[in-house]
Amino acid sequence: MTTTSLTPPAGEPWPEAGDFPPPLLPPGSAPEGAAPGRTAHPPLFPEFPLPATGPKGPASWTGRLRTLPARSWRGRPEDPRWVRPSLLALLAATAVLYLWGLSASGWANSFYSAAAQAGSRSWKAFFYGSSDAGNFITVDKPPLALWPMALSARVFGLSSWSVLAPQALMAVGTVAALYATVRRRFSPLAGLLAGLAFALTPVAALMFRFNNPDALLVLLLTLAAYGLVRAIEAAGTRWLVFTGVMLGLAFLTKTLQAFLVLPAFVLVYLVVAPTGLWRRVRQLLAGGLAMVVAGGWWVAVVELVPASARPYIGGSQDNSFLSLTFGYNGLGRLNGNETGSVGGGGRGRLPAGAEAVAGNGPVFAPAGGQGGGRGGGGWGETGLTRLFDGDIGGQIAWLLPAALILLVLGLWATRRYARTDTARAAFLVWGGWLLCTALTFSFMSGIFHQYYTVALAPAVAALVGMGVDGLWRARHRLPYAAVLAATLAVTAVWAYVLLGRSSDFQPWLRPAVLAGGLLAAVALLVAGPLAARLASGAPATGVEAEAASGAPVDGRAGARRIAGRVTAVAGLVGAAAALGGPAAYALETVGTPHQGSIVLAGPSVAGGFGPGGMRGRGAGGGPALWLNGRTVTPQQDGGQGDGQGGGQGVPGFPQQDGGRGTGRVPNGNGNGAQGQGPYAVFGGPGGQGGPGGMNGLLNGAKVSDEAAALLAQDADRYRWAAATSGSQNAASYQLASGVPVMALGGFNSSDPSLSLEGFQQYVRDGKVHWFVGGGSRGFGGGETAGANTVNGANGPGGESSQSQTARIEEWVASHYTARTVGGSTLYDLTRPPTS
Repeated sequence: MTTTSLTPPAGEPWPEAGDFPPPLLPPGSAPEGAAPGRTAHPPLFPEFPLPATGPKGPASWTGRLRTLPARSWRGRPEDPRWVRPSLLALLAATAVLYLWGLSASGWANSFYSAAAQAGSRSWKAFFYGSSDAGNFITVDKPPLALWPMALSARVFGLSSWSVLAPQALMAVGTVAALYATVRRRFSPLAGLLAGLAFALTPVAALMFRFNNPDALLVLLLTLAAYGLVRAIEAAGTRWLVFTGVMLGLAFLTKTLQAFLVLPAFVLVYLVVAPTGLWRRVRQLLAGGLAMVVAGGWWVAVVELVPASARPYIGGSQDNSFLSLTFGYNGLGRLNGNETGSVGGGGRGRLPAGAEAVAGNGPVFAPAGGQGGGRGGGGWGETGLTRLFDGDIGGQIAWLLPAALILLVLGLWATRRYARTDTARAAFLVWGGWLLCTALTFSFMSGIFHQYYTVALAPAVAALVGMGVDGLWRARHRLPYAAVLAATLAVTAVWAYVLLGRSSDFQPWLRPAVLAGGLLAAVALLVAGPLAARLASGAPATGVEAEAASGAPVDGRAGARRIAGRVTAVAGLVGAAAALGGPAAYALETVGTPHQGSIVLAGPSVAGGFGPGGMRGRGAGGGPALWLNGRTVTPQQDGGQGDGQGGGQGVPGFPQQDGGRGTGRVPNGNGNGAQGQGPYAVFGGPGGQGGPGGMNGLLNGAKVSDEAAALLAQDADRYRWAAATSGSQNAASYQLASGVPVMALGGFNSSDPSLSLEGFQQYVRDGKVHWFVGGGSRGFGGGETAGANTVNGANGPGGESSQSQTARIEEWVASHYTARTVGGSTLYDLTRPPTS
């Protein structure tokens, strides 16, 4: 690119580039009246020099380590001095934001916190990802996401902070990896903008302060994208192998969700890598082999070890991790046939006694449900608008329209570039990630939770950073100024719509975002081209003529400076308007504790989805819920339940008063509720020690100090201090007492992990001390499990696993004396049973 007095060098800082309008046309092709000697338009995405490659080999490590502090502070030698301090400030701000008040969420998802506790006590539990140190059953995911938490608990002691801090630090790592990936091909400010947009994404602020596997999954996928971008630059096999390793580790984090980006990654490399076709194929095979080895070694160990020598694979119906991967955690998520799930075993099938209440919409049915929507089963409506609807939009969709617009822009602007151009490759990598993952989430019929959308956050942020970088450079050219202004206007209007779904949340912000965004869009549309026209010396027309008519040369230069400053201010105001909504939601998320299995970022949203995927209808029109073997209609007053923590509110349903209430079920007979909104799901007896929402499925029980102390007493004499139904309830007692608790039936209480006969043998062998009652009755088993198939999960002897769990509880209740301690019903299994 030719450099003139009006054109900054390619590495010039982004903000200062506003004083140097780009040249217009090649010599000889300028329009009539244009100044002679002008150069051609620079490309929308000019090349930036890659970092210098240092010496390789062991001998170079000494010098590289010695210069690491200076290089970390200074960054690339060609970068302006403000770049690296800005990046470090962004990383520090992300760390503060995500670590602030981290312990307020307690154990967050106690299901994974209990597994981290078990891994900190037992290396066998650590390796397999067991829910308890006695190694009865694993969580329903691979264990990689548990390992950082378990190691942190080993080093710092078990606490809420030691469990959650690794996730917050992963956010810092993800921002750094995202910056590095975008910066490889674009300006420093493009990388900074991408990192900032990611850090302020509400669902990211939620999941990187929570202990679900999604935080590590997103970090590994971002590192995989970095490796792919590096591999594309020079057809590097090592970087492609690195990408495969990252994807394999992501598989060990959340199984097949890690591979949603795989088709796009493979296709992009196969098309654009700068080498021969067959070498590209061989390199992809090498990367695939690395992925299989990195993700398959643990699976091979689990499948080869005899079932008697390892814990039961939680979430599976046949104690096989492969069937868990391709069933409940795989194809079942796509087609809705998640055998063993509360919504699995075939859609549209209702338990006996589950009927819709006239005029009140669909029924939440554990045996498959009949959710209301376009093929969405029990987990919400599917379709192209799914990610924009209800409370899902507030999680991720703030910048999603802008990302899609800028993706189209990037591909159009690079349409004539060489096949191996790295700018187009970057748009293809991030755009492929976004489209593959978004389309899967939009049309999957199985289990879908709002927080899954965190997997879209890096792609959305990267596309925004790259696209805005190019448009800002070309903001002096009217067509690109129009695209930039239109993108900002669409983003501001969409933020206005999203903020309107939570109208009681910061009501001043909604009009401010809309007005600021639209005014900034108009300013960008006018001031940028005006500055270029004044700098070019061409005759001005319209508003330009009014600004420059009769002005001497100095006056024209002054007007150009004013227009440039107006453009800079408009850019800052536009950025604030675009990020104001998600930033407010992110701050609200950081300041609000989150616990349980289903969590949402931001404030309460009208018209959202609950865990069953049903759209709320507001007062008088809410859906009916099938609970405790009968159909009930949710209350609209958000009143307090009769017990203390006997149920868990369902996030996502609208509030009649727009606030956060607690729900209750009429004639609940002691079923208490603590949760968000007027809709609550209940199961089992209430009271302080009763099981949590949906029989402990959404959250565990509130355990008294007396009950915890009783379980811990003489616990070292038993393999399990207690047993109960469901992993969430077991986790609550385990975390409160610090001793292993057996989770019968796993997360959904539907795993055929143990028969009645097997449990009786454990009792005879003196391996279990206490049994915590009230778990299996009321949701899919016990009193309501009259059939041999519940949730489509068949256990030993032709009976469902939930029926087996209910049989165990009924046997205990009929042969041992109940003892109420702090609201918990306990049975001492070491006492001689009654006849």
